[in-house]
Amino acid sequence: MSRTVTDPAEAAGELAERFSRARSAVFFGGAGVSTASGIPDFRSADGLYHQRFAYPPETMLSHSFFVAHTEEFFDFYRERMVCLTARPNRAHLRLSELEREGHLAAVVTQNIDGLHQAAGSREVLELHGSVHRNVCQACGATYSAEWVMGTEGVPRCEKCGGLVKPDVVLYEEQLDERVLIASVRAISAADLLVIGGTSLVVYPAAGLVNYYGGSELVVVNRDPTPADAGADLVCACDIAAAFDF
Repeated sequence: MSRTVTDPAEAAGELAERFSRARSAVFFGGAGVSTASGIPDFRSADGLYHQRFAYPPETMLSHSFFVAHTEEFFDFYRERMVCLTARPNRAHLRLSELEREGHLAAVVTQNIDGLHQAAGSREVLELHGSVHRNVCQACGATYSAEWVMGTEGVPRCEKCGGLVKPDVVLYEEQLDERVLIASVRAISAADLLVIGGTSLVVYPAAGLVNYYGGSELVVVNRDPTPADAGADLVCACDIAAAFDF
């Protein structure tokens, strides 16, 4: 039976104890990890899906919308999906420290903001890609997020004029097979799995946690998740505060 704690200080103590014993822990995270950095999540009360747009966000972030309404896609993408002023918060920084201390083997993230790498994490598996990689669909030339944000309308390759697409996985697109395989391997080999800042409703990413067969499962999320019932510990509190140890 899982135990639930709501006090961030108590959660931090519990996490510190579990990570101190781990040698190949994996952190599986989502949008909630970055909310303390000023990046809104999707499904909470203040999230992206509760804001009003001309189309539903899941429509504007689909492959078919990208193809049919490319300029409108980039208008939304620049305004809502890229935040170059965001900085890593305590959760990102502590995970990086845990990796350097030899307790954390990998971060598997659904986020596309690159904040884990900015915090210093090295083994980061980005299930949904990154806003920091943008690829010309004609010649393969790559561009930074800063370059895309400096363009107007549909970004075009400076070398061949081809369409430059963010290297992010849109709805209706498949995840990168190499990233999927690496994520399954990391989670399968883990001796501690910490799920944090995710509602666990976006598949196939959320299904990866089912590959975990280790002894300790911890969920750190403000709202309930489907994994709570099977967790040894549920930290129902702010994730940045829970990682302040």
